[in-house]
Amino acid sequence: MSEQEHNLYAKEMSKKKLSTREMVLCALFAALIAVGAFIRVPVPVVPFTFQFLFTMLAGLLLGGRLGATSVSLYLMMGLAGLPVFAEGGGFGYILKPSFGYLIGFCVASYVTGVMANKDAYPTFRRLLLANFVGLAIVYAMGLVYYYVICNYVIGTPIAMWPLFLYGFLLSVPGDILLCFLGASLAKRLIPVIRKGL
Repeated sequence: MSEQEHNLYAKEMSKKKLSTREMVLCALFAALIAVGAFIRVPVPVVPFTFQFLFTMLAGLLLGGRLGATSVSLYLMMGLAGLPVFAEGGGFGYILKPSFGYLIGFCVASYVTGVMANKDAYPTFRRLLLANFVGLAIVYAMGLVYYYVICNYVIGTPIAMWPLFLYGFLLSVPGDILLCFLGASLAKRLIPVIRKGL
């Protein structure tokens, strides 16, 4: 590798490293997601929490890469044993049927961030659309994971209709409201965040 190629490679790698400010923001959103796990509305099968709001805000405000990093940090804390998930923590949590929703949060935060941040100052409509796409990702991954874990891993079969009813229909209206709330908050907060990044 020539010196010029080495310098170019080093420059690209430095772009991938997180600045101190970015690390602080990722840690802040990981903490907010953890807090959101304990702001809950009791719904059978899948607990309804405010995690979705904070995972979407992470993507909308920080962008796809940092948003997904925030959610990944939250997942690592929970899997390491910290009780930051809605029902505790620990590596065994991956066998909980609702863990698929948490994986969906990570993917959705990335996609939402990429979609919303195609413009420096996205419109409310773009932010809302990004949130709805993120919502679809969370529920698609969550429902599939729930079905597979219950029926093929832990041996507690669940039919499609009860899963759809309790894992989607009962909780999605609240998440739709969170999509609007998240877009509204992001519209106000993006100019503040952009000035600092």
